[in-house]
Amino acid sequence: MLHHKHLDIQQREREGIAILDLHGKLVMGGGDITLRDCVQSLFDPGNRQLILDLAKTHEIDTAGMGVLLLLAEQYRNSGGKLVLFNVAHTHGKVYELARLETAIEIYRDELDAVNSFFPDRKVIRYDILEYVESHVPHEDQEHKT
Repeated sequence: MLHHKHLDIQQREREGIAILDLHGKLVMGGGDITLRDCVQSLFDPGNRQLILDLAKTHEIDTAGMGVLLLLAEQYRNSGGKLVLFNVAHTHGKVYELARLETAIEIYRDELDAVNSFFPDRKVIRYDILEYVESHVPHEDQEHKT
């Protein structure tokens, strides 16, 4: 386990794919650098399949988003793949604004994230638009008295 003031990272593996469980804050000046360095230590020796579990990530700022996008691009450019799962609903609006789902595959749970690395397995991607629409009041409902 890697420990930093803002972010703890626990590494594990499932079906040959590295999974990092993030606990804490993915924010500028701490969590973002910690994650980047941790992932780089996996990437350098040849890891090209990575899953990030964001279930216990309580805060993500623009620096954290930037690191996620940078790492996903690094994996994609090397012929690999980085995916996310357990995206907290509290971060849904931020992900929508950043259009994160267009750059990084996001899944509801670990099984779908793992299965996304195997073309013959069926997976359901996280639909951020569906989430936002289900949690934003419709205009008709707001104007009713």
